[in-house]
Amino acid sequence: MTKLAENTENLLCQNFTSTFQILGRKWNGLIIETLIVGGTMRFLEISRAIPVCSDRVLVERLKELEAANLLKRVTYEDSSLIEYKLTTAGEAMRPMMAAIHEWSDKYNNVTQKKQADSDVIA
Repeated sequence: MTKLAENTENLLCQNFTSTFQILGRKWNGLIIETLIVGGTMRFLEISRAIPVCSDRVLVERLKELEAANLLKRVTYEDSSLIEYKLTTAGEAMRPMMAAIHEWSDKYNNVTQKKQADSDVIA
C-alpha cells in the first residue's frame, strides 16, 4: 500500500490531479453547478443558492475558481455591480456535471437511502 501511495503521482495524469484539487475543494462543484444552472449571477444570488456556505468562504472559493480560469468576475464602469459568469473552460464542464447528476441519481440517491433506512426501522 505504501508503494502505491509513493507512486501515485506517476500513476495519475498531472492535469487530472490538478483538476481534482480544484473540484475537490468544498463548495467549488456547487458554485460551478449554480452558475451552470443560473447563468451569470451576482454574489448575493450565489450566496442564496448555497446558503450553507459562509460568505467568507464563498469569496475565497470564487477567487480560486477565477484564478483557475473557470469563472470570470465581471465589473461595470460607473457601477458597483459585480457579476460572476463561467468562462469557456467553466462552460465546458456542463457535460461532466450532467454525468455527475446522472451518476448520483443512480448510485447516491439520498432520497432512496432515507426511504430504505425508514423501511428498515419500521
